[in-house]
Amino acid sequence: MSFNFDDLSRFLSYVLRHEPEHIGLELDSEGWGNIKELISGSAGKGVFISLVEVEKIVSMNDKKRFEISSDGLRIRAIQGHSTKLVSRRYSELEPPEYLYHGTAERFLESIRHRGLVPGSRHHVHLTSDRVLASEVGRRYGKVILLKINSQSMYGKGFVFFKSENEVWLTDCVPADFIIEVDEE
Repeated sequence: MSFNFDDLSRFLSYVLRHEPEHIGLELDSEGWGNIKELISGSAGKGVFISLVEVEKIVSMNDKKRFEISSDGLRIRAIQGHSTKLVSRRYSELEPPEYLYHGTAERFLESIRHRGLVPGSRHHVHLTSDRVLASEVGRRYGKVILLKINSQSMYGKGFVFFKSENEVWLTDCVPADFIIEVDEE
């Protein structure tokens, strides 16, 4: 079966973030898996991907979702994990005054009551880029842009991390810190 670049990138996201066991891949607690095992395990499921294609996906992914280890032997998803095998350790950072989260209108009522929760992922994902937040929200329907008073959260003891691809992470965002804004 033949897969295009986007299909292979989605497949890597699925395996490295959510279901490594689907191809028999073992990830360590920081999310690293052996590239040769990734390639052979994928082939066992009918997804044929070469080392060159893996490297191309890592280097050309617009959201910089993946990274290859400095020795070139391992690969990982940078964030977005739902698998219990991975519990990445990020350095705590003070966030900017505001961060943003794009979501679909259909989720708004739940967010108004529960705030932002990670769902099956380990963290809530935020960005300092309004445009990017809107683009992410648009993937799920009519977009609603949420402005997060992250500095106020931080002052109340909430912890923030920043991944290697500039995504801000936190455990949750209570509704009191969320401002609905017009998408500009």
